[in-house]
Amino acid sequence: MNRTILVTGGAGYIGSHTCVALLEAGYSVVVADDLRNSKEESLKRVEKITGKPVPLYPIDVSDEIALDRVFGQHHFDAVIHFAGLKAVGESVAEPLLYYRNNLNATISLLSCMLRHHVNVLVFSSSATVYRDITSPISEEQEKGCTNPYGWTKLMSEQIITDTVKTNPNLSAILLRYFNPIGAHDSGLIGEDPNGIPNNLLPYITKVAGGKLDKVHVFGNDYDTKDGTGVRDYIHVVDLANGHLAALDYAFSHTGTEAFNLGTGNGYSVLEVIDAYRKASGAEVPYVIDPRRPGDVAQNFANPKRAHDLLHWEAKRDIMNMCATSYHWQQLNPNGYEES
Repeated sequence: MNRTILVTGGAGYIGSHTCVALLEAGYSVVVADDLRNSKEESLKRVEKITGKPVPLYPIDVSDEIALDRVFGQHHFDAVIHFAGLKAVGESVAEPLLYYRNNLNATISLLSCMLRHHVNVLVFSSSATVYRDITSPISEEQEKGCTNPYGWTKLMSEQIITDTVKTNPNLSAILLRYFNPIGAHDSGLIGEDPNGIPNNLLPYITKVAGGKLDKVHVFGNDYDTKDGTGVRDYIHVVDLANGHLAALDYAFSHTGTEAFNLGTGNGYSVLEVIDAYRKASGAEVPYVIDPRRPGDVAQNFANPKRAHDLLHWEAKRDIMNMCATSYHWQQLNPNGYEES
């Protein structure tokens, strides 16, 4: 049976890779994305990779009237919800923007799902929901956030959980990501952040490509293998496949469950820089800066629950993450903008 999935925020980095995975698995996909932090070109590339159409509704998901019209034009079997603002620093500077946008999007979506009897939801959450970050981090560890972005994820999780409790036919999966990097093997889709990147690997690619001078490594005196911070980096294609596994699970279960999506291994900042050098042959100059407030020595997942219940595990290593990222950057030096 052909099932149709609504992907909110589907033109974004993780969303576009998940659209490819869904289409290749035989699902039909419809995207709702206001394109404020993404490009329509990414979906054209998804169509090129898969040979299948991806209808786009360029709407703000928090606009319930506009979203309801989309639900009225299609029969959706499930929703994967990516849509939301996601820059930690911006959320600290503009908390009301983040609370209004991200929480209203979740509420609007759930309202439309209930109205149109769509019972399956996979929610894009984050490891920022954990207050206790003793690694490896399991799903049961204490929750709490240090920035408004994280709170919008944790509050959305609570809104979803409370809604599911009162609707026994609903199934919701909360996927808590760690650090997605890499790109599709084709090099046609990848990460295209606006402005100066906040995350390590897109910053490295801009340094290797000569667009930025050097990588800033914040602290080299942590209690880690080389003194630099250790994080759980996961290939975006593995992450996309995690959404497929979550969807399969959700179709045969009800209630709300949370899963970490990570490798269960940590790589240091210097290890990632070294892997990118080896994968690309490019120079990646860096400088050691003081530690940033709030940073921790290491942060990585315990992905056992996803392995046991979703039958999913990350398969790609750091070299593949860096090699596919470099391939994307070489083919698209200006991202989705024309070279």
